[in-house]
Amino acid sequence: MLDFFEEDAARAAGTPDAETPLSVTEFTRRIRALVENAFGDVRVRGEVSNLRIQSSGHAYFTLKDAGAQLSAVAFRGTLARSETRLREGMQLVVSGKISVYEPRGNYQIVVRAFQEEGLGRLQEAFEKLRRKLEAEGLFDKSLKRAIPPLPRTIAFVTSPTGAAIRDFISILRRRGWKGRLLVVPAKVQGVGAAEEIARGIKSANAVRGLELLVVGRGGGSLEDLWCFNEEIVARAVRASRVPVISAVGHEIDFTLSDFAADLRAETPSAAAEYISSARMEMTDRVDAASAQLENLTERAIQDFSQHVDLLESKLARNSPLNRLHLARERLSGTASRLAAASAGRISRLRETLSAAAFSLERQNPEHRVKLARLRLEQLATRLSASGLDATLRRGFAVARDAKTGKIIGRSREVGFGQLVELQFADGRTRVEGRDLN
Repeated sequence: MLDFFEEDAARAAGTPDAETPLSVTEFTRRIRALVENAFGDVRVRGEVSNLRIQSSGHAYFTLKDAGAQLSAVAFRGTLARSETRLREGMQLVVSGKISVYEPRGNYQIVVRAFQEEGLGRLQEAFEKLRRKLEAEGLFDKSLKRAIPPLPRTIAFVTSPTGAAIRDFISILRRRGWKGRLLVVPAKVQGVGAAEEIARGIKSANAVRGLELLVVGRGGGSLEDLWCFNEEIVARAVRASRVPVISAVGHEIDFTLSDFAADLRAETPSAAAEYISSARMEMTDRVDAASAQLENLTERAIQDFSQHVDLLESKLARNSPLNRLHLARERLSGTASRLAAASAGRISRLRETLSAAAFSLERQNPEHRVKLARLRLEQLATRLSASGLDATLRRGFAVARDAKTGKIIGRSREVGFGQLVELQFADGRTRVEGRDLN
């Protein structure tokens, strides 16, 4: 054991006068010099924990055993040269140099090389239990249940004060989910956490009307998340009467609750996005259908208007002008009603008009003219029987030849001295034609 403060070491580091205080930086640098000079290259074995690989490519982790732990850093070049990929729980033998990280004042090993010694204790326990439960069929895909697309009642077994539940609620609200969310409080780390989670799952299953259960927490080390690898939790997840989403915040590795659940979400936030995705998709589909219906309605009205214009041009060659005006008013009213009608009615009217147009096109011109004249005469008869009195009451009059009774529609049809009978709403009178020119 090295006494860093023995007289020779202090003298080698250049101990200042006792009356001259050192700054923290100066003192830490002297400690660093002592440590680095005292040790050359060292080899240390331990279990990898709290592994973090930064965007820079450097890896920071802890080497630990039952009695102590040591901070370690492996720079990008070291990782690139090694054939071993660092992972949580692995037993590692590292070679490197002991140094002091001045900003934090803690010592660490700067790894020059490393190799795997074997799976770590936790990893071994995980694999052993995973194989056992898998052999029992606990993870069979045939047991997986579909997640309800629009759950209205959800329970979340987690810490009520953690970031996981806050993020979960925030995303559900932002994405417009409406329903009942029950938070079932449970420890999600440390002694007794697995038992609390299992009890929480059982308690949630007793809730009437529950449609979906979420079990999880935010991210952490393998040790932090270990309660979700306990057998009691895996069996409780599988025994749930409602579908379960396991949302343990570890994007790379799986927990046993992930294998037992009906669906695994990488994080609680990802679970919230999945739950609300069906509503978002349905909203998008409704918006798209509404836009499509509006376009179809507008197109149907346009097509119908064009068809009306075509029929109008044909009727103009065979009908009196006043009847044509009446037909136009009726058709205009029909178009207005079509605009307010449902897409189904518009579709049926379009089919009827298409069939009528097809039928007209198949007929010869003479027959079409006769049919049009017959229909117009029938229309005139119906109009005469049903609407004449109302028209006369509005101040109009019907002019007829006094001898033949034929309706006169043009002034040029009245000859000089010809007797014309005028029908008003309250009676009839006769007048004699005169030339006003």
